[in-house]
Amino acid sequence: MSHRIGVIAGDGIGAEVIPEALKVIAAAGVSLDTVDYDLGAHRYVVDGVVLTDEIVDEWRGLDALLLGAVGGPEVPPGVIERGLLLKMRFDLDLYVNQRPFVYTPADGEGHDFVVIRENTEGTYAGEGGFLRKGTPHEIATQGSVNTRFGVERCVRYAFELASSRPAKHLTLVHKTNVLTFAGDLWQRTFDAVAAEFPDVRTDYQHVDAACIHFVANPAQYDVIVTDNLFGDILTDLGGVVSGGIGLASSGNLNPDRTGPSMFEPVHGSAPDIAGQNKANPLAAILSAAMMLDFLGEGDAADRVRAACAEVSSRTGSTTELGDAVAALVTA
Repeated sequence: MSHRIGVIAGDGIGAEVIPEALKVIAAAGVSLDTVDYDLGAHRYVVDGVVLTDEIVDEWRGLDALLLGAVGGPEVPPGVIERGLLLKMRFDLDLYVNQRPFVYTPADGEGHDFVVIRENTEGTYAGEGGFLRKGTPHEIATQGSVNTRFGVERCVRYAFELASSRPAKHLTLVHKTNVLTFAGDLWQRTFDAVAAEFPDVRTDYQHVDAACIHFVANPAQYDVIVTDNLFGDILTDLGGVVSGGIGLASSGNLNPDRTGPSMFEPVHGSAPDIAGQNKANPLAAILSAAMMLDFLGEGDAADRVRAACAEVSSRTGSTTELGDAVAALVTA
């Protein structure tokens, strides 16, 4: 069976790591019918296109999307982030951002945990604006949008995931002592859904405490659920404590499968090393493994992850590391 995949290599090192991910998928024996899309900072500079509704409509007929990285110093902040990445999340209803981590202490066994981040609401929803911009009396507001519908479907996904894992433990991370409106909605929703999952142990941490524990004792976590902004910050920290951002994979999921989900490494376009064949491709390859899981290719995904784990301590060029993973997957 062949899966029809949209590929956005994007900018900078995206164009280097995505071919390695596709090479590994092929080595794993999974057939893909790929459709390439030229999107990102370079495309915007050339003709002003960020993402059109026509392209989004094309994507609705695909099985998944694989993104390398987008953005660059030649484009003002917010243009690509809101016009491409957030538009993808909103228009395709990619309401779960799932980021897995493996923490391996120097004197112990590896421990994996997962962060589930609400992906379409919160401060990223775009509520706000300026008054008297550019004057000494300027006012800027940035609201946080939290709906019971949006929070509950994300929390429910996290409970279902936690229930399927051996530890069966779910931690809500928020700031309920200060964000007393949004935090109250999240906590009440969390408690209500928890009653449907008596097998899952639950916990709560303020986000500032979670930042400490991510560094001091990440092994205490199994599944974490949090809002959009807190999840964005925590997952980058999770990448650092689990080996570096070059290993950090993610999936932007539409669990209802009313459209394609999108999978991407979280390292960015890294223009300072672009074109030098020195970017670590493992985050892109691990994101592709998440895509394989979502497509029902679990055996291939497991083999890819095992190969990445074996290669993760090696050094080499982008293509050398990709070749090493592909060889292990094929063996």
